[in-house]
Amino acid sequence: MRDFGGIVERAPARVVRPGSAAEVAGALREAAADGLDAVPRGRGHSTFGQSLTEGVSLDMRGLAGVHAVRTGDDGTVHAVVGAGTTWREVLDATLPYGLAPPVLTDHLDVTVGGTLSAGGVGGTSHRHGPAAANVTSLEVVRPGLGTVECSPGVRPELFDAVRAGLGRHGVITRAALRLVPVPDRVLCCTIPCRDAADLLRVQRTARAEHVSGQAKPADGGGWRYEAKAVLHDGAPPPGTTETEELSYLDFADRLRPDVAELVALGEWARPHPWGMVFLPGDRAAALIEDELRATGPGDVGLSGVVLIKALRAGGLPALAVPADPVLLGMLRTASPGCATVPAMLAANRALLHRARAAGGARYPVDAVDGEASGYA
Repeated sequence: MRDFGGIVERAPARVVRPGSAAEVAGALREAAADGLDAVPRGRGHSTFGQSLTEGVSLDMRGLAGVHAVRTGDDGTVHAVVGAGTTWREVLDATLPYGLAPPVLTDHLDVTVGGTLSAGGVGGTSHRHGPAAANVTSLEVVRPGLGTVECSPGVRPELFDAVRAGLGRHGVITRAALRLVPVPDRVLCCTIPCRDAADLLRVQRTARAEHVSGQAKPADGGGWRYEAKAVLHDGAPPPGTTETEELSYLDFADRLRPDVAELVALGEWARPHPWGMVFLPGDRAAALIEDELRATGPGDVGLSGVVLIKALRAGGLPALAVPADPVLLGMLRTASPGCATVPAMLAANRALLHRARAAGGARYPVDAVDGEASGYA
């Protein structure tokens, strides 16, 4: 069995597809009795075997489904969803009400449970923080302890430990996601930037609901920087050179045609040695520039992406990030004729070393060094 990373392969002793929290609890008990690890797996979008095991693989897609869209006693509107539900399935249920989660993943075909276990950074995280900071309650199965509910007011220590906890403190089986109103259409703005510092300035100052940035290979060598700002209303930010109006759903699902093309080209199935780190805001621009000076297009692959995203910290104790954090994602693809998988992993190790020396951290934040997180 492989995951999206395509680097690690593991054959589970058995695969269980639970259809309820009680069945998850039973699978955990049986695994423990047999001396086996039990690892939840949604769509297998981990990049270095985190969703794989030689023990019991819990196929969480059996827990897919949006159970309710309702208003709580405090007036908060939320969707109650199974952990195996994809973000696409969440939107299918909430958009008819003109609502959506405040933070979405760029790729909608990953599961809610997996995203919340990692933290979940999205284009609106500069306003709302990670996806896991926008959950009102969770149902969790703890090994040996059964099924429990947790929230800010009920077992808050567990609630804080499980969100971005990478499954170390229990298996998320259901989540109540906060919802916010969204418009029918949005305006997508492209803003060329001089350098990494200019890109981060645009992200921090643009009056936009969604901001993101990339470094792309420049004609003649080197890299050029580009910010994207998405507005629900109002005028384009200064420096905008291109605009496109899209339906909210088309914008949220903007990667779908790209993924289809990558599948057709064979790039989607190639190894993806991704390296992602949080950098402290006051040093991020210099660190990004240094990283890219030592990186050529072949070092990230034909379909590789250099993602740069300033975000708001707070609300998620398990996600230990530096002050004013900036996410740098070297989303590498081991394309033919480009750097090898070992070379890409070595570059990830060097990036993590530099990030930590500057006060940064890995994303997802993991208590285990090395191989378990794709930097070995």
